[in-house]
Amino acid sequence: MSNLVVMFPGLGYTNDKPLLYYGKKLANAAGYDDCHPVKFGVVNKTGLQGNPEKMMEVYKRLYKTAVKSLAEIEWTKYDKILFISKSIGTVVAASYENELTESWKNDPTKKEILPPIKQILFTPLEQTFMFHPSNAIGFIGTNDPWCNPREVVNLANKQYIPINVYEKANHSLETGDVTTDIENLKNVMDICKKFLL
Repeated sequence: MSNLVVMFPGLGYTNDKPLLYYGKKLANAAGYDDCHPVKFGVVNKTGLQGNPEKMMEVYKRLYKTAVKSLAEIEWTKYDKILFISKSIGTVVAASYENELTESWKNDPTKKEILPPIKQILFTPLEQTFMFHPSNAIGFIGTNDPWCNPREVVNLANKQYIPINVYEKANHSLETGDVTTDIENLKNVMDICKKFLL
């Protein structure tokens, strides 16, 4: 048996960018030896920010992509599963976990138990919490223009999801000061490492 990490990137924040790149490395070091990156492809972000209708359209498209990408995974061959997601990828990851666990519970042909799923939510959006991610932690910046950071913190707190807040950090958890950004990245990864123990 082994453990699986599934990567759900953001629209412009791909799996080779710092949070996801080091997040995956930490997961590998913690014994998540199998990795499945979901590839969303190029999405036109024009007019997306601050437009809930367009965001919902994009989310639905990305969700379909994730369903196709993950269709062949044999979930029960793993001991543990970890979803690492960024931005709109957090909405896809949370909704996918919700759908997977609900359909599993309601399918009498499923005799095996679904392994436990953990989630690391990098810069989640408000919509992420519509799907009640279960065993999760989150990270948000106070200057994130893609969401209302206070509302994200409020929603996370209501669902008992620890949310770590970074002052003056944007949607990439960056402040513009390289030293601060490196210190913040180290702090993020230290918290993730403890979460994966």
